[in-house]
Amino acid sequence: MVLTRTAAPARPQPAAGLAKTQARRGVGLLLCLVLLGVVCLLSIALGTRNISPHTVWDAFFHYADTDDQSIVRELRVPRTILGLLAGVAFGLSGAVIQAVTRNPLADTQVLGINAGAALFVVVAVGLLGLTNLHQYMWFGFAGVAFALTMVYLLGSAGRAGATPVRLTLAGIALGAVMDGISSGIRLIRPRAFDYLRFWDVGSLAGRPADVALTIAPFVLAGVLLALFVARSLNAVALGDDLARTLGASVGRTRILATVSVMLLTGAATAAVGPIGFVGLMVPHVVRWIVGPDQRWIFVYTMVLGPVLLLVSDIVGRLVVRPGELRVGVVTAFVGAPVLIWWIRRSRVSGL
Repeated sequence: MVLTRTAAPARPQPAAGLAKTQARRGVGLLLCLVLLGVVCLLSIALGTRNISPHTVWDAFFHYADTDDQSIVRELRVPRTILGLLAGVAFGLSGAVIQAVTRNPLADTQVLGINAGAALFVVVAVGLLGLTNLHQYMWFGFAGVAFALTMVYLLGSAGRAGATPVRLTLAGIALGAVMDGISSGIRLIRPRAFDYLRFWDVGSLAGRPADVALTIAPFVLAGVLLALFVARSLNAVALGDDLARTLGASVGRTRILATVSVMLLTGAATAAVGPIGFVGLMVPHVVRWIVGPDQRWIFVYTMVLGPVLLLVSDIVGRLVVRPGELRVGVVTAFVGAPVLIWWIRRSRVSGL
């Protein structure tokens, strides 16, 4: 009897496993894009006055001078486009900050960056009389730079250095101070902010179509910078020494990432107000889906950030009809419990 040796099953090659992972991520991204498309249609159709899908279709392809079509073209579409841009900006800026600082609690709201941009915009409008977005948006950029600098200086003071907990506490404290100053200026000069009603809590309502056109180039520039440094941020996440060994320029990467955050947060805050927690929640969800690769995290965040913001805006329109709950209130209502849960999960309360 002749014995034959059965060949051992071949082990899966790393390249095959990587290809499978990439394919899964690609399918997931496609599903997220479909979800974003559905949410955009709901944002156009739902509100204080619901509009049928047939009317929405006619508003784009069969022009008629009716009230419903005017609502779609003049109010709902600009609002949705602005929500897309702001969602990308706030979500991606949070992902970039978390990657640069290696701080899971980092977010433009938590670190006081939104408050810095808002304070400088309030100064521009209330004290300097600048009422044009093209003018006071530059103050938003300056406010982001100021807040980033102050948070780092406060968080890195002392022997312990800039730990995630110290940066978070510094950001919360500094943000509270700047919010207080902003509120004081708005109370002193209320008429200066009549046209920016509800801006201070974060709102997509009442913004003309040219607002989205004004901030779009800055958001696009911020997105391109973030994607450009995404690969280097993967190396930075391993530590500065190892990143340099792998050929990454740590200093240049952090500077470009900071400029990206300035462009994204400054433009979005000037346009819609200091909306928070989008950059905290979305990157964490994305990281659970795609893993630690910053390139995929950034791309997914650019899709799911607008989903969260537009869904929050839709909820705000529907829960108190015929009134409206501002989108910044809805995101805070959802985001605050998430922040508390993450802090407890990370055992920050025990430090």
